[in-house]
Amino acid sequence: MKNNKFLLFLLLSAFSLNVSAQKKSKKDDLITIKTDQGTMQVILFDETPKHKANFIKLAKDKFYDGLLFHRVIESFMIQGGDPESRNADSEKMLGKGDNGYKIPAEFSPKLFHQKGALAAARDNNPAKESSGCQFYIVQGKKWNKADLDKQAARAARKITNEQKAVYEKIGGTPHLDGSYTVFGQVIDGIDVIDKITSYPRDERDRPEKNIAMKVSVKKMKKKKITRKYGWNYGA
Repeated sequence: MKNNKFLLFLLLSAFSLNVSAQKKSKKDDLITIKTDQGTMQVILFDETPKHKANFIKLAKDKFYDGLLFHRVIESFMIQGGDPESRNADSEKMLGKGDNGYKIPAEFSPKLFHQKGALAAARDNNPAKESSGCQFYIVQGKKWNKADLDKQAARAARKITNEQKAVYEKIGGTPHLDGSYTVFGQVIDGIDVIDKITSYPRDERDRPEKNIAMKVSVKKMKKKKITRKYGWNYGA
């Protein structure tokens, strides 16, 4: 089992090197996450090459198709990617499923938990390694200065003034910064997060109606992504 996990890690490292080699490419991988509540378009960050390569591989393998957003908390986030959620009945406890490996944490001071951030779920391992498949998308909320200072004090790293301004104007979950790897951002369809979080759910925070996803990836010119979705690659 350990040898298999090591081989998987080597494969991830190879994928990350390939992604790094394409940093200067004029194209990028646009992720599409479709649900019956709407569609989100997502960009993955070059600053987190292992997470980016892993998510792209899983999307191309159609690993996520049919999996659920099994944990939904309003003003916080929506979580999915548990392989045990496919065709799971309403009584099944979800959230502990995995695909057999973890990804080393990839923290960047420029990536933070603003609304629409795509981040990796994890257990309480001391190295803060990410789940190989489970992820969450931030909804969060807007913060006033006093409450934001309290949230910033809980974060595992310093939050910049520029990031604080985003938390005040757009919203997010600042106390998670430095503890979970942020590796992408929703650039279109951010209202879908609000629709999903407003859906009725049970005491386990599982939506009363299954909200399944279909995830795909497509190469697109960066100029087209900027023109169509307003994403600034120079930011």
